[in-house]
Amino acid sequence: MDSARVTLTGTGTPEQTPHRAGPGTLISLGGCHLQFDFGRASVLRLAEAGVRCDQINAAFITHHHSDHLVGFGDYLITRWIQAQQEAVVVVAPDGPASKFPSKTLAALEDDVSVRRLNRRQQDAPDDPPQIDVRAFPAGSRPVVVWQHKDIMVSAVAVHHEPVEPAVAYRVDSRHGSVVVSGDTRICQEVEALSRGADVLVHEVIRGAMATSRGLGGIVHYHADSFELGALANRAGVGALVLTHLVPSPSTVDEERGFVEDVRAGGWNGPLLVGRDLDIVPIDRDLPTDLHDHRRSLVP
Repeated sequence: MDSARVTLTGTGTPEQTPHRAGPGTLISLGGCHLQFDFGRASVLRLAEAGVRCDQINAAFITHHHSDHLVGFGDYLITRWIQAQQEAVVVVAPDGPASKFPSKTLAALEDDVSVRRLNRRQQDAPDDPPQIDVRAFPAGSRPVVVWQHKDIMVSAVAVHHEPVEPAVAYRVDSRHGSVVVSGDTRICQEVEALSRGADVLVHEVIRGAMATSRGLGGIVHYHADSFELGALANRAGVGALVLTHLVPSPSTVDEERGFVEDVRAGGWNGPLLVGRDLDIVPIDRDLPTDLHDHRRSLVP
């Protein structure tokens, strides 16, 4: 479990879709676990991936859309129940996203009070959950927002207006580099942040298909599937992993539609239409069609 890998803990959207939890990406680097966003069922997906909440070294929030945050309270309390006394480290852009953790804890105040009483009766530590929020100003140039040993995480503002701020993150370490786009339309900021990365985990929308299903109102602030292929090609990434799929595919044929779009946009490298709990090694030597090699991707 100490290998360098990306695990998709949720590939869904605000839609209620079977087998697709809310957005979330786990990056594991030599025993250090970093979780990006906490959509619905994140805690369950982490458990299925073999990672306990109290093993997460830091939590990162890309923006304050509910589908990316609704699972945070579950993470916070579950981690506390697991007897983790260290503060929960949360990295988020300054603004609504950085205020969300403390608001979540306030909403759970009555639950925490009861659980503290139970702990006292069991002679267990009853300190309430602590949150260490590390807010940073989001701008058009990447800034380092978290470091641990040889691991460095940078962030840059992206374009998900009217949701502001929204950011993408890049993780660099001796194991390689991974970029997590968060929610954004295609933009130069993500392209620059992704340049030379081993793995790019990027949200995607099939515009015409989304419009035909009544989702045309969100096309303008998500990443077009054709344009994403071109971006990945220009950035020279090692592998492209699609997540936050709109519309959520329910069949292999629908997944192939995303593949065809991205290929038509110009990306010929390793590509995966993500499913929950897919694992991608942080490795430059990956097969081109990851969809047909899912089993071999698991370390």
